[in-house]
Amino acid sequence: MNRIRLSAGAAVIALALTTAFAPAASASGDSTAGPNAVVVWNSNAQTAIYEVARQGPYVAPRSFAMVQGAVYDAVNAIAGTPYQPYLIAPRTHRGDSADAAVATAAHRVLVSLFPDQTASLDAMYATSLAAIPDGRSKTGGIGVGTKTADTMIAARVNDGAFGPDTWTVGTAPGRWRPTPPTNAADGAWVGSMRSFVIPRNDMFRTAGPPALTGKQYAKDLNEVKAIGAVNSTVRTQDQTEAAKWWHDRRLTEWEITRQLAQTQHLTTLQTARMFAMADVANADSLIACFNEKKYWSFWRPVTAVQEADLDGNPATTGDPTWMPLLVTPPFPDYTSGHTCSTATVMAAMRAFFGRDDLSFSAYSADSGTTRSFGSFSSALDEVVEARIWGGVHFRTADVQGVKIGNGVAAYVLSHEFRRRH
Repeated sequence: MNRIRLSAGAAVIALALTTAFAPAASASGDSTAGPNAVVVWNSNAQTAIYEVARQGPYVAPRSFAMVQGAVYDAVNAIAGTPYQPYLIAPRTHRGDSADAAVATAAHRVLVSLFPDQTASLDAMYATSLAAIPDGRSKTGGIGVGTKTADTMIAARVNDGAFGPDTWTVGTAPGRWRPTPPTNAADGAWVGSMRSFVIPRNDMFRTAGPPALTGKQYAKDLNEVKAIGAVNSTVRTQDQTEAAKWWHDRRLTEWEITRQLAQTQHLTTLQTARMFAMADVANADSLIACFNEKKYWSFWRPVTAVQEADLDGNPATTGDPTWMPLLVTPPFPDYTSGHTCSTATVMAAMRAFFGRDDLSFSAYSADSGTTRSFGSFSSALDEVVEARIWGGVHFRTADVQGVKIGNGVAAYVLSHEFRRRH
């Protein structure tokens, strides 16, 4: 099994980031007694963003980044702004309630994104506020959360989300076209959307997918053809479960970050910062990845295997009946959005905790299984394989996706969320 390894340069960057981001014992002095408001509202955000609105894994990162960015700015301001604000550090008063600020910032952003869910979001908000004693502390926290939310909402106006961009559809070998069984096309606007931090959406441009007539392409195609087929005889049961687990549209990373906040006993400020680091960087990672997809417009394995007799490579053979284990997403192969995203999230958490070897797990309803990992790097290693096991990506798309994800994480975390002193 191939593994992703950090280059010497990447290792230096990772070491610098983990040193800079490892959390202090309690930068804000707040207590972890009682429910962590940031975790509660991240779960509420998942309910609104995915369970109700059903935003896909290439759409949801923008929504989560908006929510967690506003929450972070609110909590950071109340803590005395020990870290760089993302957008704003509103004036606060001693004793302002961080819990009220978190609830208000998250609620206000979510209502702006999903006005048709106002009633249910209002009910969640009322439950949060009811647990906070009335008075100046509560009022002050509400005011802070309102300011950070409004600033975030204004910052994302006309950012290109849900724009009119479309994918280029081709019929020549190597060119992407909609894939069965859905034959859908979606998400082209993501690569053109205004980023959250990176200065250009194309700043992580790669050399592109391998040439159709080369040895690497033949190796990639024959690998996914054998192990990624719906009726594969070489894929193990564990590999099948892993492919389905990582393909879960709920994204198990959401559960993982909440779990780590609780098992590592993070304070409100620490949790807000970790979530913002992961979600803001992740949004930019998907933007860079989808910009790459649009630029190269490379066909998916299902098309490539079925039409392999036309690719000009003597080492490949077509199978017009071949189908992958998983349903292929409605956009081009190169680069892999899931490995871009997972690499970024894992790099952000590794940087935050200052170590790689933390254990975590998550349950997927799609696979009906729980998968456990002993480190962030082992999770990343598995998703690279899982997208091949599922038949939806070539290995090169996965490996290059990891490089983009790591690059975006390194850039974002070297420019945002750092200690001020």
